[in-house]
Amino acid sequence: MLTDQAPVTFLLVVALFALAEFAWRRRSGRGYSLGALGANLGVMMGQFVSRFITGGLVTGAMFAVFAFAPVEWAMGDWRTWVAGFFVLEFFYYWQHRFSHTIRWLWTSHAVHHSPNEFTLPAAFRLGWTGTISGGWVVLLPMALMGFHPVVIATLIAVNLRYQYFLHTEAVGKLGVLEWVFNTPSHHRVHHGSNPAYLDTNFGGVLIVFDRLFGTFVEERDDEPVRYGLTTPVTSNNPFVIAFHEWANLWRDLGQVRSARSAWRALFGRPSDLARGAPPDAACRQAPALT
Repeated sequence: MLTDQAPVTFLLVVALFALAEFAWRRRSGRGYSLGALGANLGVMMGQFVSRFITGGLVTGAMFAVFAFAPVEWAMGDWRTWVAGFFVLEFFYYWQHRFSHTIRWLWTSHAVHHSPNEFTLPAAFRLGWTGTISGGWVVLLPMALMGFHPVVIATLIAVNLRYQYFLHTEAVGKLGVLEWVFNTPSHHRVHHGSNPAYLDTNFGGVLIVFDRLFGTFVEERDDEPVRYGLTTPVTSNNPFVIAFHEWANLWRDLGQVRSARSAWRALFGRPSDLARGAPPDAACRQAPALT
């Protein structure tokens, strides 16, 4: 379980690695957009506020479901944490995958894919409306399986903190580790807007479920990653970044002429609804607001 000092320690580590990456990017000629950095920090602050306001709903739902669990895994048993880690990885994979393939979930997740520059602070560019879009519901079965909400929350925190270090171009491929773990190389592919890279590599700490379910794609030297949405969001305004895909959704709802079309606009695969996109296109076709 995380200690009281863990968040402070993590923030110090985050700052040190971000500074090191900044120096590396400037020295290597990649550049570093201070405007994008400000946007990342602005979105991060908004996400903290939204989580403070709505987090109680998710916590309450977790405890409500946990109350119906037929068995309970002991929090003091190390086997609970090991089993919970793998169970969470499984559910996280599907939550992440659904966030790319269900329009209602994508409205929040698109925020995380909007950076056009791939840096460590981009990891904090997270949507403000995750409670509303409801991707967290995918994790509720874990509580029903008897994992205490504190165990689930701790494992999620560890998972997301690990992923912070994946958002960088400073680390190349990591040999045999690439077969089991999600690495910066795998996550660069996940954030790519190249047709060959779209909607792939959904894992958290592990990449094994992508390999099992056919969504794994390896980073290629002959296919440099283009980051961001297929139609880039160029604004650094945190409110534009946070709500641009919701605006697209409501625009599309205003054009529907039947209940079936409304259902598809809300819950269909985003790629099928993108203007001018072929049926098998990726779900990142998001016209940018300015």
